[in-house]
Amino acid sequence: MSSETQASSDSVEQSPKSKPSIGRLLPLLVLVAGIVAFFALGGADYLSFDALSRHRTDLLQWTEQNRVLAVVVFILGYAAVVAFSLPGATWMTLGGGFLFGVVGGTMMVVSAATLGAIAIFLIARYALADYFHAKMGASIRKMEAGFQDNAMSYLLFLRLVPVFPFWLVNLVPAFLGVPLRTYAIGTFIGIIPGSAVYVSVGNGLGAVFDAGGTPDMGIIFKPEILGPIVGLAVLALVPILHKKFKKNKSEEA
Repeated sequence: MSSETQASSDSVEQSPKSKPSIGRLLPLLVLVAGIVAFFALGGADYLSFDALSRHRTDLLQWTEQNRVLAVVVFILGYAAVVAFSLPGATWMTLGGGFLFGVVGGTMMVVSAATLGAIAIFLIARYALADYFHAKMGASIRKMEAGFQDNAMSYLLFLRLVPVFPFWLVNLVPAFLGVPLRTYAIGTFIGIIPGSAVYVSVGNGLGAVFDAGGTPDMGIIFKPEILGPIVGLAVLALVPILHKKFKKNKSEEA
């Protein structure tokens, strides 16, 4: 076989991978349809501080009377908000603390957020990963190699310190070949501190409502709270720094 024939054959074989098929795009289309429906039906009005304040008595009564169902509905609803990258996850986090307490709320928020993140991770990998690989350049491929070598450390850092939006950190690992198990564990552990802070704020919403005020959403940036979280993020980078240090030492030798 001539080189031209071989090149032509290779391009034919690779072309389907460079463009997402209709079947692969179907989950992505469902996501887009869900986002459009959410805004068209006024969903943003229900995931807000005002809505939580107006319906707090009804929510507390219903949760008390239907405990198990309330837990299931909350987890599925929170996971859907994350999977569809909808606004309002912060208010749902506060609502989790308000309805279920600090410990229960944190467990449910972290579990639901992880489930939603896994869903969008799998959809992105299934629908767009091949197309992304076909388009990305050499610099992105180097980033991919580095991310694969230290995926857990990178993920923990990005989850602990929100340098990038939550939805973006959900997507990028799917394109860079991060194993699902690593992604799930890194997400679950990494979002615990921040989630616990906002759930604790939500646990005190009763007093905020009674006072006619608004919750302190900037509490996470207070030194006594942000300091330990940043410290954990730095610890997460230790394996990466140690590996680079050993590599530099070996190159010098």
